[in-house]
Amino acid sequence: MQLFPCPFCGPRPETEFHYGAEAGNLRPDGAEVGADRWAGYLYMRANPKGATREIWVHMTCGEFFAMERDTIDHKIGRSLALGENAE
Repeated sequence: MQLFPCPFCGPRPETEFHYGAEAGNLRPDGAEVGADRWAGYLYMRANPKGATREIWVHMTCGEFFAMERDTIDHKIGRSLALGENAE
């Protein structure tokens, strides 16, 4: 089992976490958002090969945070509370 670094609780088993989103995928603002832009926000993902930043939630403490992860070898980099240079 892999350990994920929660910035609030420290290293915890991966089963305590839930993937939230790709970091930097900002929700469009306003009521006048076109269908194409809204669909892009909901369904289009970069799906990078290699290093990426993602939003995760630690289900035990309920906190959301950004985590750096490599999609090839699954190595975990640092994790940051949202608002600490997180996208």
